[in-house]
Amino acid sequence: MRKLDVKVNKTKVAFSRQQEEDVFLDFGNLHDSTIFNRIKMERLKKITADGSHTLYEPTWGVTYHSVYGAIQESLHVFINAGLHYRINHQKDATALHILEVGFGTGLNALLSLQAIENKQLTIHYHATEPFPLKEQEFSGLNYHTVLLCPDLALPFAGMHAHNSREPVPISPRFILYRYRETIQEFRSQSLFDLVYFDAFAPDIQPELWTSALFKHIYGMMAVNGVLVTYCSKGTVRRAMTEAGFQVEKIPGPAHKREIIRAVKDITR
Repeated sequence: MRKLDVKVNKTKVAFSRQQEEDVFLDFGNLHDSTIFNRIKMERLKKITADGSHTLYEPTWGVTYHSVYGAIQESLHVFINAGLHYRINHQKDATALHILEVGFGTGLNALLSLQAIENKQLTIHYHATEPFPLKEQEFSGLNYHTVLLCPDLALPFAGMHAHNSREPVPISPRFILYRYRETIQEFRSQSLFDLVYFDAFAPDIQPELWTSALFKHIYGMMAVNGVLVTYCSKGTVRRAMTEAGFQVEKIPGPAHKREIIRAVKDITR
């Protein structure tokens, strides 16, 4: 499907994700900013192989999650390789600060909430998403049904309803902060223990997979902080290494050979 091209100072930028209103965006590598008009194409719900929903982005012709299973992919990449790994290597932690690049459907946040249900651990969950879902797009997403956890329906709705950079207690131990801005614009006083890097793939959003962008994130991470992502391309690994990360390839979810886990190791 054809990308929608918007020209900024004669630089062509692929842009498509829907906005509820005009948003001021700073595409970090363009040295310029612009206001994009509302994109009216609604993102569509699709069922994946494990029975859970993903969303289909019609302009770019891509889905938000793996068609081989949205929940199984997120559990494998972000919860098991990320959250559980970080907890196991910081057993005395009473709080974790998580940054998600690309809040999207909110599935990673929901699974993180579920993962700490019986733990004495508080998560401060910060998520950037310049183009949040509209109600008709997130309502009906079936994650709590597939997970057999009806009690997750209300907090999931709350995650989408409270689209504010102010802290919102989704539960006593899960505090959500939403930022309607790009990761290039994002700045934080917190240092993050864990980063879920869940942007669209490099061929769709190449500006988000550069050494400069990873350096920006590296600077906001705590020592021994962990970044996980589904993409294991050589160009991505090299960009992360140039940014200072210690990068390893680990086994991926269904139909994906490898994913990346990167650590901020200041002893290198």
